[in-house]
Amino acid sequence: METIDKIKQQISENTILLYMKGSPKLPSCGFSSQASQALMSCGEKFAYVDILQNPDIRAELPKYAQWPTFPQLWVEGELVGGCDIIIEMFQKGELQTLIKDAASRAPASEE
Repeated sequence: METIDKIKQQISENTILLYMKGSPKLPSCGFSSQASQALMSCGEKFAYVDILQNPDIRAELPKYAQWPTFPQLWVEGELVGGCDIIIEMFQKGELQTLIKDAASRAPASEE
């Protein structure tokens, strides 16, 4: 499968998806750590892809997303943004609303 197709499939199959360095429990960079902490604080399940384990995705996703850095948060197929945007939204209470609304619309198979 082509890398771009794999990315599209991941984004379409996961209502809330974080592309990050490492995992939420063991992040490999400060930005990924902050982003995953904010997401975990929202109290909903989310998927993640460790781009350090997927160099093809790490190389292709910035081009596909038109977003050069990681982490990247995707909700319902739309790029929300990176660490700064995630933290800003969290502090305003917008992230919690976005995540809870998306989770409530997610297919039951994701739970």
